[in-house]
Amino acid sequence: MGKYHDLAAKIVDEVGGKENINSLTHCITRLRFKLKDEGKANDDVLKNMDGVVTVMKSGGQYQVVIGNHVPAVYEDVIDIAGISDSTSNEGAKDGNIFNRLIDLLSGIFQPFLGAMAAAGMVKGLNALLVFLGSLGWFNYTATGGTYIMLNGIGDAIFYFMPVIIGYTAAKKFNLQPMVGLVIGMALVYPNVQSSALSALATDGVAGYSLFGLPAYTTFLGIPWVGGSYTSSVVPVIFIIALAAQLQKVMKRIIPEVVQTFLVPFFVLLISLPIGFLVIGPIISMATDLLSAGFTALMSFSPALYGAILGFFWQALVIFGLHWSVVPLAILQITQDGFSQVLSASFGASFAQTAVVFAMMFKLKDKKLKALTIPAIISGIFGVTEPAIYGITLPKKKPFVFSMIGAAAAGAYLMMNNLTAYTMGGLGVFGLLNYINGTDASGVLTGVIGIAIAVVIGFGLTIVFWKDDTVMADVEVDVDTTVKIKTKKEIITSPVQGTVAPLSQSKDEAFASGALGKGVVITPTEGKVVAPFDGTVMTLFPTKHAIGLVSDDGLELLIHIGIDTVQLDGKYFESFVKQGDRVTPGQTLVTFDKDAIEKAGFSTEIPVIVTNSGDYLDVLEPSVKEINFNDEFITALNL
Repeated sequence: MGKYHDLAAKIVDEVGGKENINSLTHCITRLRFKLKDEGKANDDVLKNMDGVVTVMKSGGQYQVVIGNHVPAVYEDVIDIAGISDSTSNEGAKDGNIFNRLIDLLSGIFQPFLGAMAAAGMVKGLNALLVFLGSLGWFNYTATGGTYIMLNGIGDAIFYFMPVIIGYTAAKKFNLQPMVGLVIGMALVYPNVQSSALSALATDGVAGYSLFGLPAYTTFLGIPWVGGSYTSSVVPVIFIIALAAQLQKVMKRIIPEVVQTFLVPFFVLLISLPIGFLVIGPIISMATDLLSAGFTALMSFSPALYGAILGFFWQALVIFGLHWSVVPLAILQITQDGFSQVLSASFGASFAQTAVVFAMMFKLKDKKLKALTIPAIISGIFGVTEPAIYGITLPKKKPFVFSMIGAAAAGAYLMMNNLTAYTMGGLGVFGLLNYINGTDASGVLTGVIGIAIAVVIGFGLTIVFWKDDTVMADVEVDVDTTVKIKTKKEIITSPVQGTVAPLSQSKDEAFASGALGKGVVITPTEGKVVAPFDGTVMTLFPTKHAIGLVSDDGLELLIHIGIDTVQLDGKYFESFVKQGDRVTPGQTLVTFDKDAIEKAGFSTEIPVIVTNSGDYLDVLEPSVKEINFNDEFITALNL
């Protein structure tokens, strides 16, 4: 049940129930329903509902305006209404091959990381109990029933990894998820596994080999190399990729009336034999070489490897590039039972948390200081996003100090051969990852690594960082005798064109001011640039709207055109992605103004401070014409 479950349930009821919903999408501020009968929707009830800004009808869509948190509401609505929201790879076609690969890996592994972490924590707890039992604290051994049950709970996801990945990869590649599950199940089918394992001790079938490897049997006369795919990671991904392409072909040539069963029939019949006979052996050899290469790199200079990975780990996470490393750790643990690939990153979250703790003593901004305590608590448990995005990254230097602390810890941890035996919890719970049976020496190594990260991160921040926040003196008349000292934030124009009050917007939701204060710009050039130093908070896939947050916390929505979400990205090109840092004047999005207008859409651009309520006032520009980088909106605050 999500945070907005109750609101979502009311919305579903008031649009006529889930039976009245044909489809649902969302843009940056609103839910966009296609209803079977709009007459069944209760407009007045929805408009007056807490959590709903207003209701609009446009372009055949029934639009429920929510605000910035619409993605979270959307997730609860599709859950309650039973609407499919399968992850596909269609959104990853833009960008270079490396970016697409990172997107692919994150889409496959991210859905089950929470479950895998939980299972790893169970395995870590079991290992801790065995260790304590070996000290004579109580009777607990690796042969007892309690151990066997806990081990089954913790180990199942790792043993049946091809089944899990078969499902998530199928959703990413747009293959029927159930077909993906079957492919994963076939790879771990007991009879196939037992035959393959028993053949590993033999020389295979006389006269048969594949890629120089002995084959233990044949399939239609083709040599079949023995190999175990339980706990494997990579082979199933490549087989799913092949199956997805086969599915496209089969859907083109098989009549619709029999596609339900004939398409999966031919997909399985073709992809799995190719997987067992060709893909599996090749990928297994390649992953063995990759693991050997990574091990050789770490052996060359553990300290250098640890320092580099520790230093850059948080930056990798910010840009999603850690997905190039995480699968290698999963691969090693599932195949070898241990891994050092991610050991160097263990101190990063503690360095980040220590830096925030130090900042708490030096921050002048009371509002920002109040955020440090919850950020510290979540950081102790390995969740550092609140600290990074809300506190250290906007201040720049503290973030670098956390990287230095993480680098020092990483070098120490790798020099002392910290080895993980499971992919378990984060933060302090991560210490359980380093227990191996009766050997808990890795926990002590981890604790020392934490101490190094904390001392260096905290020390550098306390000694070398100074909060240089300037409280600008802006006098705002409250009455004839009282003046308030405030600080102001001036942002520059992201668009060039003619300025008009927000109330003149052609979109009722924007014009009402319910989404925040701002203006409307009729553009003279099809380009949007960054108006301040900050971060891309949201970039909708259709590229028609972008949300930014400044380093000082101002949240800005730039919505290009009215109802242009219906163009599905046509005529738009983005030059940034969610999470990117931006600087003033940097091009964010370009659009074909004439083509959009020719398609029947308004190109007016509402520019809105969506957290206007956090400020004393938001002052609009007094000019009628504005150019890129001209002073634009001024936000005043205490």
